[in-house]
Amino acid sequence: MFFFPFLKQSKMSEYIEHDADGISVGLVKKKSYTYAEPPNEMILESGTRLGPVTIAYETYGELNKDKSNAVLICHALSGDSHVAGYYSKDDPKPGWWDIMVGPDKGIDTNKYFVICSNILGSCMGSTGPCTYNPKTVKPYGLDFPVVTIGDMVKAQRALLDHLGIKKILTVIGGSIGGMQVLEWCAQYPEMVVSAIPLASTTKHSALAIAFHEVARQAIMADPNWNDGNYYSGEKPKLGLAVARMIGHITYLSDESMRIKFGRRLQNKNDFSFNFDADFQVESYLRYQGSKFVERFDANSFLYITKTADYYDLERQHGSGSAVEAFSKARAKFLVVSFTSDWLYPTYQSKSMVQAMKKNGLDVSFCEIEAQWGHDAFLLPSKRLTDLIKGFLERVYREI
Repeated sequence: MFFFPFLKQSKMSEYIEHDADGISVGLVKKKSYTYAEPPNEMILESGTRLGPVTIAYETYGELNKDKSNAVLICHALSGDSHVAGYYSKDDPKPGWWDIMVGPDKGIDTNKYFVICSNILGSCMGSTGPCTYNPKTVKPYGLDFPVVTIGDMVKAQRALLDHLGIKKILTVIGGSIGGMQVLEWCAQYPEMVVSAIPLASTTKHSALAIAFHEVARQAIMADPNWNDGNYYSGEKPKLGLAVARMIGHITYLSDESMRIKFGRRLQNKNDFSFNFDADFQVESYLRYQGSKFVERFDANSFLYITKTADYYDLERQHGSGSAVEAFSKARAKFLVVSFTSDWLYPTYQSKSMVQAMKKNGLDVSFCEIEAQWGHDAFLLPSKRLTDLIKGFLERVYREI
């Protein structure tokens, strides 16, 4: 998941009244919830005990009296809890899905109480490898246990319990966020009224695992990685930048790269005849890599990509059968894929839809024509906005 720098960015003051998609939620604040204090640590799927656990989160809108309007948003690999609004009046850009979340938008905060938490293992406020290990009073590093999508969802469940929410009107997310959506439906079916997995899959293909492994190797080959113990010295910036560049390519599409870059040169006159960034696409990838190292932790990247690779809904909930994996689900589903997404192609979404239908579930499916690749769900799309808005309104009416 990433932000396109070639899209127009505006300060909060330009959005606070109206933007193209509705009204901004305005100023927001990150919150945190800490639980699983020893000796009542969280027991992970690996059997390891972890505690205390802190979850960073944000909320938008108001919870109604019967607490039936909660919408949980699950973010992707490098995302965070800041899904909409601004932290200050001088904030240069809003939350990562501000186009979708807010008053009168696809996820209307006039109607719904929206929650987004930072996943376990991340570096954006929740407990992860860069947070302090209470046993050593140093960052966990590689002493942090490998967590699963199931562990992430279990932590989200603890947060919702803290907020007093027993039912989720809709759980929605794209990419790795979509995996969390599916896990919610399998692990806590009694809590989920409806679910919207976007550009997602029940398990990674060999291709997706391969790209993640190359990215991880780039980080671990950086001499500054130091087996994950880099927090008191130089960080593995080069390795993380290369890892981001690799991942970034998978989020795009051949068509989007052709339209945006083609073979256009940085210097229109000629090649440099050295290893500078001759092509615009080279310069763009280097820029994305350098920006990423300013805001993300290399160890968190390792852990989250491994988490995604481990996820296998059929194996964990269905003894290898997708139909069995969805047998306990009760939610109404809206499944969305995108034509140019070659990381999680449409056939993977269709496969989960077939398994849902064989269980007699209420399922709507749409493949949206989009040229921007895997990350199309993050970009302005009237079709996607209308789909989500209409689906949410139908589900809310029915309850």
